[in-house]
Amino acid sequence: MRGATHAGRVACAVAVALTATACGGGGGNSGSGDAGAVLSASWGDPQNPLEPANTNEVQGGKVLDMIFRGLKRYDPETGEAQDMLAESIETTDSQNFTVTVKDGWTFSNGEKVTAKSFVDAWNYGASLKNNQRNAYFFGYIEGYDKTHPEEGGQSADTLSGLKVTGDLTFTVKLTQKFSTFPDTLGYAAFAPLPRAFFDDHDAWVAKPVGNGPYAVDTYAKGSQMSLRKWDDYPGDDKARNGGVDLKVYTDNNTAYTDLLAANLDLVDDVPASQLKNVKSDLGDRYLNTPAGIIQTLAFPYYDENWNRTGSEKVRKGLSMAINRKQITETLFMKTRTPATDWTSPVLGEDGGFQEGLCGDACEYDPAGAKKLIQEGGGLPGGKVTLTYNADTGSHKDWVDAVCNSINNALGNERACAGNPVGTFADFRNQITQQKMSGPFRAGWQMDYPLIQNFLQPLYYTDASSNDGKWSNKNFDEFVDRANQETDTAKAVGLFQQAEGVVRDNMAAIPLWYQNGSAGWSERLSDVKLNPFSVPVYDQIKVS
Repeated sequence: MRGATHAGRVACAVAVALTATACGGGGGNSGSGDAGAVLSASWGDPQNPLEPANTNEVQGGKVLDMIFRGLKRYDPETGEAQDMLAESIETTDSQNFTVTVKDGWTFSNGEKVTAKSFVDAWNYGASLKNNQRNAYFFGYIEGYDKTHPEEGGQSADTLSGLKVTGDLTFTVKLTQKFSTFPDTLGYAAFAPLPRAFFDDHDAWVAKPVGNGPYAVDTYAKGSQMSLRKWDDYPGDDKARNGGVDLKVYTDNNTAYTDLLAANLDLVDDVPASQLKNVKSDLGDRYLNTPAGIIQTLAFPYYDENWNRTGSEKVRKGLSMAINRKQITETLFMKTRTPATDWTSPVLGEDGGFQEGLCGDACEYDPAGAKKLIQEGGGLPGGKVTLTYNADTGSHKDWVDAVCNSINNALGNERACAGNPVGTFADFRNQITQQKMSGPFRAGWQMDYPLIQNFLQPLYYTDASSNDGKWSNKNFDEFVDRANQETDTAKAVGLFQQAEGVVRDNMAAIPLWYQNGSAGWSERLSDVKLNPFSVPVYDQIKVS
């Protein structure tokens, strides 16, 4: 999800727990805290309404993680998929599953959470007419080809593979064996929905109702969303504070300044320009921790300039013109690590991480860069523009640094320039409307700790986060075979072969692996980031 979005034929046959997650945290005041006190945190407006199946970026994802709980939840320390509302998920053949929902759960409006709450939500998400960005996640459930056909009209409103069999039980039939299907069910697209969502959809969108530890109190787009602890929340992970005010910032430097001025309690995106000062500014109220995040540059393959014969040489040449080591050390103060593949080191080798897979194409080589770009026919129009959103993530700083590196390598000060878009929402809208004419920022924050999640959502043909519309038959075939494989090691190996296809074509340029960072005020303690680099808001104490 995340600086971008997600997958299609939903997940893989491999459940790999994170092997290198140091969540960090603490600092500031200690003690029990004030259970009724509210904290303020920096935020950005989400691209879409907060429907679970329509949210595939970080800012909306933060809210969904606060107001929803699904069948599974990814442990905030390890990333492991653990039962949440699932009493059990049983199968004898890895294709047909029987789900039993825990009794005693309700939504914050008092509605009971039942098997139908899940089935109705999944059917809604899978239906073409509802135009949900995450519909692809339901692609392995039988009947998806009828509810969300690639061509022709929709011939069914519900998935034939979903059946409610009791108040708290339902069955799921997949189109093929998929042994770790249950481990994907912690993703927000699979959250349950109350009847209120369907009965008065506009009212629900204006004030979403979920079943998590927080409930939405107010939301003023462009300004603030206020969430308050739901006192009757039945889960074990009850909020340890009174609520969170998510304040919209279009510049993370402003958010950081407000933090230092005690006008804000939590910043989970420390600006690159402040990294040299953050330890002296905040002391132990700052953390920098590994996360499942990679920053890349994607390409618009719907533009013939990037899909012509030889364009892969141009992409590789651009990659070789980027001095990753210098940028990560001088700009990011080693809070980023130069990428050598298209996944994340947090997966570990057993989970599919292939250190050095990119090879020479990810090494800074000005002469080699020039040569490859010339062999590939040159830069389209003689130059490239790197499009990015200017409101969060210090993106201007690193885009300028990348362009300076490219210009220096090619000996042409006009070869590369940044193209800022004011807000993340506008940036995402331009991407989904296929308005990109050159490379664009395509950071990825994992949805669940599987190698599949770093590859299939981004590069599989027509996957929901394949924003550049890259398509390769060999890649798709490796992914399909991996998803059917019940042997973990074999499945990982097939995904690694799929990643080799990405490398050979330089489908996207990997830049660096990103750590999560956060800084907080003296009012807070027990601040942690989960493996997805999102604050564990419900565990923060406020004094």
